[in-house]
Amino acid sequence: MFKLGIIGAGWIADKMAATLAHAEDYCIHAIASRSFEKAEAFAQKWGISKAYGSYEDLVKDENIDLVYVATPHSHHYEHALLAIRNNKPVLVEKAFTANAQEAEQLINEARSRNVFIAEAIWTRYMPLSKKVKEIMDSGIIGIPRILTATLCYSMEQKKRIVVPELCGGALLDLGVYTLNFARMYFGTDIVRTVSNPIISPSGVDMHESISLTYTNGRMANLQSGALCLNDRQGIISGTEGYIRIDNVNCPELIEVYRNYELVETYRKPDDMITGYEYQVMECRRCIECGLIESPMMPHAEIIDIMKQMDALRKEWGVIYPNDKI
Repeated sequence: MFKLGIIGAGWIADKMAATLAHAEDYCIHAIASRSFEKAEAFAQKWGISKAYGSYEDLVKDENIDLVYVATPHSHHYEHALLAIRNNKPVLVEKAFTANAQEAEQLINEARSRNVFIAEAIWTRYMPLSKKVKEIMDSGIIGIPRILTATLCYSMEQKKRIVVPELCGGALLDLGVYTLNFARMYFGTDIVRTVSNPIISPSGVDMHESISLTYTNGRMANLQSGALCLNDRQGIISGTEGYIRIDNVNCPELIEVYRNYELVETYRKPDDMITGYEYQVMECRRCIECGLIESPMMPHAEIIDIMKQMDALRKEWGVIYPNDKI
């Protein structure tokens, strides 16, 4: 049995618990919250054996195989560092940290202690994400030229989105997915970035349009935001066809078109629970193989994405207390 300990008892921890409740040979062994009452209620809800009123107690639990950090962005660095310094492998919810400086420090600390650390950017670990690349490489859509990705939810009332002290904004919460989507399929040779945000009265980005131009003439157009709902689609367009991905952060359906005719369809695995399980399965595989990073989301990629988001926020004037000015 592979046992997780969760730091933070919010909604995303709830989704992880709901997922692993149906995963064979995996379980949530412990939950920690700053409120013992909240941790205890969470444990009772999901049949978890240990509830802790402090994060320090959880990371000292010798029965935990992996710590999952499920707190707001503003606290990822602090809580992941706590796990690392107690020699606990750690999976940190996206966005990995508030900024690239924190990411580099965390990864350096993990490497110095030979401790596994990964980012819970679940898109990277999904079975259909790999399939998209295989389709592109097959040549069925010709030469890929243009990528579009949209991911929007109506979330403007959520505290974690609108409060700078929690490192809020759409970019770290949603834009991180569209940026990863573009990087997974169009790479890193970006020669120009053009962006336009909508900034809230509190000073965080609520929606952004980002256009990336690459050295090979490709272009990615990305939309992410917390002001409205949209189709959450990704489309990769080539000279002879295109690939449509339903839900860029959790791919559930791929349709392949050649000359505007649907020629192939791929669906999520029948045994998929929520999709959260795949990142935990990858962490287990890496830990059991003695790795300290996942090849599906290498440390260098984590840092590069954080630097990309830092640059965008700097351009927009979005500043967090975590930023070292």
